[in-house]
Amino acid sequence: MSEELENQPNSTEQENDNSQPDSVSNEDNHLQQKIEELEKERDSWKDKFLRKAAEFENYKKRVENDQISLLNYAAESFIRKILPVVDDFERSLQHINDAQDVENIKKGIELIYSKLIKFLEEHGVTKIEAIGKPFDVHFHEAVMQKEDPNAEPHTVLEELEKGYMLKDKVIRFAKVIVSSDN
Repeated sequence: MSEELENQPNSTEQENDNSQPDSVSNEDNHLQQKIEELEKERDSWKDKFLRKAAEFENYKKRVENDQISLLNYAAESFIRKILPVVDDFERSLQHINDAQDVENIKKGIELIYSKLIKFLEEHGVTKIEAIGKPFDVHFHEAVMQKEDPNAEPHTVLEELEKGYMLKDKVIRFAKVIVSSDN
């Protein structure tokens, strides 16, 4: 009988053996659920990332198109405002052959010129004053030198082409003749 008792599992061992598979099974189920949840969360984040990446690509294309459009049509406002001056010149040219008074033609051209200069000034364009000023490489381009006993060396004597600034930037240097060293 002692052999029989030894060969028979006691009731406590049986309970432990039975409870282990249930515990492992519950643990596996719990881990499987956790994995599924994490996979869903990963897929959700992946989807959000892909959508944001697509949105960003669309944004980049839109900005690029806007920049191209801006560059292509940046001068539109300026051109619209200068067209009346062009119209004035065209009207003057139509009537120039019929005009008998040169003085009236001269006055008409002066009016158009004044209108153009006023327009440029309103947009920040100013002339660079050069004649009688010391030569300055930041504003002047010396085309040649000329001796002049009445002028200090390196003084602008003549202006061959006016220079212009747009606000604080030189957009065209004044082409000048400069006095040489005596």
